[in-house]
Amino acid sequence: MQPESSTIKTPLSIPDYRRYWLARFLAVFATISMVVLIGYQTYDVARADYGMDRPEAAFQLGLLGLAQFIPLFLLTPVAGIVADRFDRRVVVLIANLVDAFIAVVLAVLTFQDALNLPILFTLAALHGGARVFNGPALSAIAPNIVPPRLLPRAIALGSIAWQVGSVIGPGAGGLMFEISPSLPHFISAGLLLVSGFLIMTVRPVRAKHDGPPVHPLRQILLGFQFVRKERFLLGCITLDLFAILLAGATALLPVYARDILNVGADGLGFMRGAIAAGAAIVALFLSFRPLENNVGVKMLWSVAVFGAVTIAFALSRDYLLSLALLAMLGATDMVSVFIRSSLIQLNTPDTMRGRVSSISGLAISASNELGEMQSGLAAVVLGATGAVVFGGAGAIFVTLLWAFWFPEIRNAKTFSSKYLDDDPPREKPV
Repeated sequence: MQPESSTIKTPLSIPDYRRYWLARFLAVFATISMVVLIGYQTYDVARADYGMDRPEAAFQLGLLGLAQFIPLFLLTPVAGIVADRFDRRVVVLIANLVDAFIAVVLAVLTFQDALNLPILFTLAALHGGARVFNGPALSAIAPNIVPPRLLPRAIALGSIAWQVGSVIGPGAGGLMFEISPSLPHFISAGLLLVSGFLIMTVRPVRAKHDGPPVHPLRQILLGFQFVRKERFLLGCITLDLFAILLAGATALLPVYARDILNVGADGLGFMRGAIAAGAAIVALFLSFRPLENNVGVKMLWSVAVFGAVTIAFALSRDYLLSLALLAMLGATDMVSVFIRSSLIQLNTPDTMRGRVSSISGLAISASNELGEMQSGLAAVVLGATGAVVFGGAGAIFVTLLWAFWFPEIRNAKTFSSKYLDDDPPREKPV
């Protein structure tokens, strides 16, 4: 039985939210471990089996990001509709099953030493397709099981699940990879199945719809129109898109791990884990002491500092210093993610949360996957260090532009909401 809304002091008092949190943690642990190792295996296969030099192999990482982005780009409008029209738990379950299948294929082919670049690119694209449906559905569940007044804390706690999974997943995956390269992929498959079972124990979650049904194409259009008209949402989403698109240091971490810092696959796992550790610490702090004042300005500053720390990481040649800088990257990014996620969820009606989440997810994916492509191309021209420096400087420049182009962000003082009662205007059917 769920506790009465008025007596709830923390989202963790809600049984559905606890199961949701654990399901998210396990899925993140599994998928991040899998994705990091796909990147390392791609770079290693390119160097060892195809005889590529460092820039050519780094470019393969860019192509890997592009392989993940293409299905994200093509399927995002459909994913938003699916999250807004069907049971969001089932959508998450199916996405988990697809990722579990990918993990099993990786495990078997790794065990047989049968991996090659076409297979790795295909599996990366399939993961991109699963993720595009998972993200909007999973993000839209929390506002339906948590009272609006506790949503910022729920988002911070959800970020802890994400970041702790991102800390432990790559580190554990890297260590298991050293024991047996196929072991972490088998473990990922099992955790994804457990995550899917847990999410199905949450009460059914479907978006609320009033009035007559709306044509799916009209629904897609309404979602994009809503974001375009709401300049505040548009500014938040596009700031992340262009800043992270440029400052894609994580895309080149396999290059740093293998050829610059010389720490191997386990070192790469700890490097990815350091980013998540910094983010998890900040998320834990924000779950107890959420930001309340001048949230827009703080988001802008966090992105600018993110760019500056990216430059410092690019120039570091000491492993411990690099880990510390990566932790700072995660910490500053978490501040931005917390503010942006809270503001987007609180200022979006429930009938559109799936679509707006999918649009936001597309921007995040574009910044990540296309950022990997950008980093791979820049590494060919500028080298790995030059590419990361260029990206950090670009993030700072974008932040300055957005501060003036979107004064709505600067003027955001608190986490206010138009839709606390979930009473949005009805969509007009075609």
